[in-house]
This record gives sequence, structure tokens and C-alpha cells, in this order.
Amino acid sequence: MKKVLVIGEVLVEIMADTIGEGFLQSQPLTGPFPSGAPAIFADQAARLGQPVAIVSAVGDDDFGRLNLDRLARDGVDISGVHVDQDRPTGSTFVRYRENGERDFVFNIRHSACGQLHVTDVVTKLVENADHLHVMGSSFSSREFVKLNLEAAKALRQRGGTVSFDPNLRKEIQSVPWLTDAMARILKMTDLYLPSGDELTLLTDAEDSPGAIAELLNSGVRAVVQKQGAAGATYCDVNDTITQNAFPVRECDPTGAGDCFGATFTSLWLRGFAPKRAMALAAASGAIAVTRLGPMEGTAGLAILEAFIQAHRRIT
Repeated sequence: MKKVLVIGEVLVEIMADTIGEGFLQSQPLTGPFPSGAPAIFADQAARLGQPVAIVSAVGDDDFGRLNLDRLARDGVDISGVHVDQDRPTGSTFVRYRENGERDFVFNIRHSACGQLHVTDVVTKLVENADHLHVMGSSFSSREFVKLNLEAAKALRQRGGTVSFDPNLRKEIQSVPWLTDAMARILKMTDLYLPSGDELTLLTDAEDSPGAIAELLNSGVRAVVQKQGAAGATYCDVNDTITQNAFPVRECDPTGAGDCFGATFTSLWLRGFAPKRAMALAAASGAIAVTRLGPMEGTAGLAILEAFIQAHRRIT
């Protein structure tokens, strides 16, 4: 199978137990949980048996060990994760609002994963990769942007492929180099995985049909628009496939989009029919939201298949 590389932040996530806005008062918390969008993606891909490596950095602390132990246990190649002796592992504190939106307090830029270390091991991982998955959440760091762009260019030159999930957090929208970096990545993208309004983020067209046509005409081979509980839509030059979301009782939606993206991307790389890959990706996202913790719902192919079969029996 093709070797997947993802470059980006590895964090711990700590969640508020109460519903409300922000962290201006003392309150009970639950965690830490392994997290970081690239790490969640890598973990879910590995659970499917996809060869996947992550390039990042963690601190020499319990939070770093928590993440490395989890990723290694699930089959992720962590040889490209630097253990920083001077900076702590990145973190995010999350609190859900009544309307389902979230407030975050991030420590990324000044944490271990705010600074990359391009070692010989990292260089070899880039050289050996067949596919690069790029997460827009990593673009808060110039180092992550630079390495993602260099890796994408190198892979495309030797016939590899690139998938891109904008994963645009409001906390990084003010980063001055963001739009340019995302546009450069998009020009090298084979599989584009925007969520909701991100579909038109980098297009001149402002409506969905126009944006999809523009993306496909620009060289993107396939577009998968994730829309949470509203399902997802797959488009290429020949087909449009609509996938409904599986009805489940939501516990924690953080990480569901990353699980969906990892599942679809892994199966797309294996040549699965888009309709089948979409169903399994939707199952992956559905299972993810039923678990507390962004990485706690990652699942293997047999579990995803069983979930779909159980849903069919119920409906």
C-alpha cells in the first residue's frame, strides 16, 4: 500500500466539563487526550492498516509521551517526531457552547510543535512517501508551511499524490501568509477535502457548483465536501455522490472530520469505489462523535463495516 506522510501539530486536548463560553472562571476539566488534527488523521489511517508517518515535535513530558505511546500503539510511524528538551508539548483547552460551537485556548506556536526539526530521518520519510496529506491547521507555523510545500512539490515531481484539508480554525485566520500558502498547496492537490464554506475559500466562484467546477478544471481530481450532520458530497469529472450522515447520539464532534478525511483518503489511495469509500468515511465520522476525546473514536475497517451493517438492519 502507498505510504502516507502528514506534517503538523501533535497536542493534548483538555475539555471543560460544563457547557458555556470561554475559560474566564474556574471549572472542572477532563483530559488530557491525544490530539492535533494531523495526529488524529494519522491515527485513523493507521487503524485502517495504511502505512502512515507523522512529522512533528513534542516535549519531553507526560503529554508528549501520552501522544507518542498512543500513535505508536495504533501503528503510526513516529520516527519523525522530535522530542524537544526545552519546549512543552502543545495543548488546547476546549469548551462547548450551547449552540455546539467551541471556544479554544491553544498553545501551539510557542510549544514543541511550533518549531520543526528537519533531521535525516524526516528527509528520508519525505523521500519515501507516496502521498502527502496537508492540514491547514498546521499553517500557523512557517516551518510547517515550508516543509509541507517542499514535500508536496517533491512528491508531485516523482508521481506521488497530495490531499488537502483546509481545516481552517478562526485562531489562525489572521496569519499573514495563510492565504498564499493554501493557494500554493491547492495547485498541487489531487484530493480536496473542505468542510462547509471552506469549499469556496480558495475559488473565485462563490457558489458550490461553480467552486467545484473551478476546482476540477484547475487540476484537482476529486472534491469531498464535508458537512457534518448534513452528510458529505463527492465530486469528480464524471460523478457526484451524496452521502448522508449516520444518525448517532453525539458526545464530542472534535476530530470527526479528521477521521472522515483519513478514512476516505486511505480508501481512495487503495482504489475503493468512491461510493463505498464515502459510506465508510461517514461511518468513521459517526463513530468518532460518539466518543469523548478527539482520537478515541478511531476505528479499523472491520468496525466500520459492522457499523454500516448494524445501521442497515436498524433502518
